[in-house]
Amino acid sequence: MRDMLQQAVSSAMVMGPTVFLQGMQLRRPIELVRAPTLSVDDKRAILAAWASDFYAVESNPVLRQLPGMTEPVSIDEVQAALDELDRRYGI
Repeated sequence: MRDMLQQAVSSAMVMGPTVFLQGMQLRRPIELVRAPTLSVDDKRAILAAWASDFYAVESNPVLRQLPGMTEPVSIDEVQAALDELDRRYGI
């Protein structure tokens, strides 16, 4: 049972924000900020996860790659998108 729970948690971590992004054609973090179908809270959660070390590219830790995304992006690009989200919504 413990192994099954651990596997479920690991799967959820890997899928993470990509669950919200299914069917969306987003390639850059700023496109997420502009997406009309997600709430501000969802956008913030996805960008925060995208910025986390969990999604760091092992050979180049300044890059982040979400599962299913075609290419990695820099942590600076993710942070800039978070800053833009704050600016747009006065957070």
